[in-house]
Amino acid sequence: MPLFRQSKYRHIYCDDPKPEACWSGFRLSTSAGDSQFVKASAKYCCVSLVGGGGPVGVFNLSSPQKFPVAACPLLSGHSGTVIDFDWNPFDDSMLATASEDSDIKIWSIPENWGCPSGDRTVLDESLVTLEEHRKKVMYLRFNPTANNVLASVSSDETVKIWDIEKGCSVSSFDEMPDLGQDVVWDVKGDNFATSCKDKTIRIHDARTASLSNTITMAHEGIKSVKLTYLNDSGKLLSVGASKQASREIKVWDLGNLSKPLATHKIDNGAGVMYPLFDNDTYVLYLCGKGDGNIRIYEFEDKGDYIFKLNDGYRSTQPTRGIGMVPKRGLNVMKHENARLLKVTSSGLSPLSFYVPRKSEAFQDDIFPDCAAPLSAHTADEWLAGSSKPPVTMSLNPADQGNSPIKDGTPKKAFKTVKSLSADLDEANKRIAYLESKLKEANIEY
Repeated sequence: MPLFRQSKYRHIYCDDPKPEACWSGFRLSTSAGDSQFVKASAKYCCVSLVGGGGPVGVFNLSSPQKFPVAACPLLSGHSGTVIDFDWNPFDDSMLATASEDSDIKIWSIPENWGCPSGDRTVLDESLVTLEEHRKKVMYLRFNPTANNVLASVSSDETVKIWDIEKGCSVSSFDEMPDLGQDVVWDVKGDNFATSCKDKTIRIHDARTASLSNTITMAHEGIKSVKLTYLNDSGKLLSVGASKQASREIKVWDLGNLSKPLATHKIDNGAGVMYPLFDNDTYVLYLCGKGDGNIRIYEFEDKGDYIFKLNDGYRSTQPTRGIGMVPKRGLNVMKHENARLLKVTSSGLSPLSFYVPRKSEAFQDDIFPDCAAPLSAHTADEWLAGSSKPPVTMSLNPADQGNSPIKDGTPKKAFKTVKSLSADLDEANKRIAYLESKLKEANIEY
């Protein structure tokens, strides 16, 4: 792997955040596991907390603060610890949570949630509860193009695909031989990949959850294997460990999975590694649990495929979890190219990565179009076979008038079975009332 190569992102850097830019004052969950422990939309971020009711702290990205004792804004609706969560890519206020109680809950975060007020904010009623898993649910991932489609992995050794608006699963893969370790969608949401404790990576047809291909003994070590699709290049990246327990990256060609295209040794660290891949810039941020450092690579579809950019971000503060803020939530006019949220023993820190530029103008060469918060198709269209790339938008503030997102357009109401039943009851009462009035007036109908 070459030490340096020509790249627009070669000099990307990150400074340590100031204390006033961080979130603290809450007690993080102590549950073991290898999920990311933090996820973010363009408006909010969330972490799992210790306490009854499976509390989840949900914070406004624009309002970092140290919370007073017992004043952290949280969700509390599970009967067990929340293990994983994911934000709906088309609704910055919709969160799915997965718990040890085997349930998945869908939440809608109210406007202005998490802004400084001094009052404790608690939300204890979810929109939907999905209850088909028999054991704890470990991973959740929303489909990147189809609205309200969610994938879940449970320790009951199943993977389910859900239509959350209908409140039921639409397909299920019930033949996982052991505990799942990760699940990721491809760019169009047509397929998803899973890793498993049996060291096999499986590629699934997303609409049926059926198996379409496998990589046996993808990594020989016992560490959890984490995955990411490398945009629409037809390549899959996996991070695991070798037989000698050294951490490694492998790049796979989805057209020929017989052997990896490239293998890169990282180090002999002990923690699970999380690959955070930026689909727009092809930059990979690699961070290990328990590590202080974040390594930065760039993907190019040739040669060694993965190229180290620089020495990355260095810190003595161990990482408990890490997640990435969507591109729409960045300060592009200050050339912020990525923002990672790092969970530590003391709280949550935002790590902003900048590309140094002298100009204060928008830099279109380092900010290509990114995924917009608009679905390419509905869940029913997707299930019927519709296949589309994500809807994209420009990050240039000057182009906002041409954006596919129109300000002032009301958000489509999320119809749950409960709300539809209530609407039906109300309609039946209205019909009965009108019929009684017709009878009183001796009017036939």
